[in-house]
Amino acid sequence: MPNYDYECQKCGDRFEVFQSMNDAKLTDCRVDGCGGELKRLLGTGGGIIFKGSGFYQTDYRSSSYQAGAKADGGGASKSDSGGSSPSPAKSGD
Repeated sequence: MPNYDYECQKCGDRFEVFQSMNDAKLTDCRVDGCGGELKRLLGTGGGIIFKGSGFYQTDYRSSSYQAGAKADGGGASKSDSGGSSPSPAKSGD
C-alpha cells in the first residue's frame, strides 16, 4: 500500500497518508476549522532496491562457465579486454 501526499488548497497544510490504491481520495482538510479542499500531490515514489543474488546476468551462468571463470582467475578473458574496436556499420544507400 502506497503513501500519498496531500496539500490543503486553503491553509497549505501538507501531510502524508498510508492508503490502499482502492481507497477514495481524501477531500476535506484535517485541520480543525479550515474546511479547505485537499489536492493529492504527485510523488516520485520509492526507489527500487535490488538486494541479493538473481538480479544480474552473471548470476545465472552455467556451472561449466563458472568453473572456467574460476580457473581463469575470475577476470575477463584476454580477448574480451583487447584493444580491437568494433567494425563500422555499413550504411544502406
